[in-house]
Amino acid sequence: MCVCVRVSSSFSLSMAGLWQQLGSLRHFRALALLHYFICLLYPPSGALRLDTNASPPPLEGFELVKGNFSRIFLRVGYHKIGEIPAGARNISIQETVKSRNYLALRTHSGVSIINGNWVIDRPGIFTAVGTQLTYQRPNEIRSRNGESITAPGPLTEDIHVYLIYQQPGPSVFYEYSVPLKNTHPTSEPVTPPDILPLGEKVDQDEVTNNDIIKEGPQPNHVPSEPNVSPGPRPSYTWAKSGHAECSTTCGTGRRQVLWECVEKDSQVTVPADLCDPTLQPTHREEECNTQSCPAYWDVGEWSECSRSCGPGTQQRQVICRQVTHIHANGTETSVTVAPKLCGLSDMPVTKSTCQLKICSQWEIRSEWSPCSVPCGVGQRSREVVCMSNQGDVEDDTECNMNLRPDTLQNCDMGACARSWFTSLWSQRCSADCGGGNRTRATVCLTDHVTDLPLGSCEGERPPEVTSCDSGPCQNRFEWYTGPWGQCSSECGNGTQTRSVVCIFNNNSVMEVMDHSKCSGLSQPITAQPCRLKPCGVQWYVTDWSTCSRSCNGGYRVREVRCLTDNIAPSEQCDPSLTPESREECNKQPCKAEIDPSCSDQYHNCVVVVQARLCIYPYYRSVCCDSCSSAQKSYPKLFQENYIHR
Repeated sequence: MCVCVRVSSSFSLSMAGLWQQLGSLRHFRALALLHYFICLLYPPSGALRLDTNASPPPLEGFELVKGNFSRIFLRVGYHKIGEIPAGARNISIQETVKSRNYLALRTHSGVSIINGNWVIDRPGIFTAVGTQLTYQRPNEIRSRNGESITAPGPLTEDIHVYLIYQQPGPSVFYEYSVPLKNTHPTSEPVTPPDILPLGEKVDQDEVTNNDIIKEGPQPNHVPSEPNVSPGPRPSYTWAKSGHAECSTTCGTGRRQVLWECVEKDSQVTVPADLCDPTLQPTHREEECNTQSCPAYWDVGEWSECSRSCGPGTQQRQVICRQVTHIHANGTETSVTVAPKLCGLSDMPVTKSTCQLKICSQWEIRSEWSPCSVPCGVGQRSREVVCMSNQGDVEDDTECNMNLRPDTLQNCDMGACARSWFTSLWSQRCSADCGGGNRTRATVCLTDHVTDLPLGSCEGERPPEVTSCDSGPCQNRFEWYTGPWGQCSSECGNGTQTRSVVCIFNNNSVMEVMDHSKCSGLSQPITAQPCRLKPCGVQWYVTDWSTCSRSCNGGYRVREVRCLTDNIAPSEQCDPSLTPESREECNKQPCKAEIDPSCSDQYHNCVVVVQARLCIYPYYRSVCCDSCSSAQKSYPKLFQENYIHR
């Protein structure tokens, strides 16, 4: 018996037509003829398999499209590079210069494929738009290669290429091949769901009787010919012919189960329309490669350099991970595993040296200035600036402040000569007559006129007072003052006084005289302000105001403030010593004014007042004294009642 495998799609279509033409023959003869024809075209000397993994021949009938994308500065975010049409093959998108920018892809309908929605995907293989896209991002600091995305194609949908801009000077090169006559791939003939696609790998070892799951009657009835004896009718059923390639090599992927229509007895593959489509198995996919993927080092991005200039360090996170499941949408589930599973010897470095720029250096611009003093200890200075490696003066903070050269320095010019200097004696004697004194000032100076403490000079201090005599005092009137008395206040501002008398001095014999005798002389003051110590804070008051009433009890007020010595408001005064700010006054009763013409004509005028009848002119006249006294005591009450009535 001739055993065959699946053939090309064109041969499948021709065989289907041939089968229809043989419909008028008896079923047995038609089957034999068809079987013979198949074996002539495909001899049974080995099942012919099509290798889908072989390298494709050079693309003939295609046009190569190339392009570059480069800008100097862009705003941070997504920027569209271009569109690659459906049907494109041999797609390559390469970042020519390594940078902190990222490539991104999305479909024409807006669905993200790689690095969408500000989420940076891990490098790997992404299945989308009918092909597998390989995303690579070298993350070793010594690597000079940028990001890249490649795909064999063809694309089943237009894709849009974007750049996520983060660093100036991006540069991206891309190329792909498209058909010469149409940028979109021609539509492939649609295979009905009940016909198994041909031209794929089939594992013949898996085609056994155990794979036949259902069978049914022949859907197309072939009438018997009158001159041919009827034979047994063949029956057809669905059988598992194999499966497609697994979506992943590890980590639990998915693969499509392939079914075909076969003749039940001979297991020969026949067109799918001979089997009942309602009995076609619904089990189309199954899990495959359930073993976990090999562990790998997941390398994070480098941190910022530890120093803004000069040699520094940067670090990154390195974790040993293992993919446990790869989902249909291309996403992966991974777990962290022990580092030894990734191989400690192959672990990428987690710390590296870096240098963003050369640090600025201190530069001495001038020599030391002369010492600030001609003798003794002084200071001298010089100019020091922070200079960049480009020769520009920068702020001092750009240089290392710990290494800054001194800009000030002490200098000793030797000991200074110290000498006593005195002013001239005063011309007048302190007394108009008799013995008195003359004075002068004494200072200690160095040879460059610096006032020093009086104890710094060597030698004895010159005298500052000398005696003088203005002649005998005879028959002189003069004021004589006594000592000042004690200050009137223990703290703050006070006053002190002294006695002043007029005396007659005759050769030191003194006699007290009347003040009028010394009226021609300037009289000394007898009182002066004094201040022993500051009070800190104390209560201050104003004068009392005028009493609110002249009799029958009123009140008066004054303001009270807590003030410091410099008359600033304070809250530090003792609240228990707060002076009264209100008091009663004029408590004496009011005396009625005696008016001879105003008197009471009736003895019961008290009742008139109590009944408030004084508002009427008649009662005011006959009870004038009582109504007048009541109105002085309660003026508002009478006014209100008068207005009311």
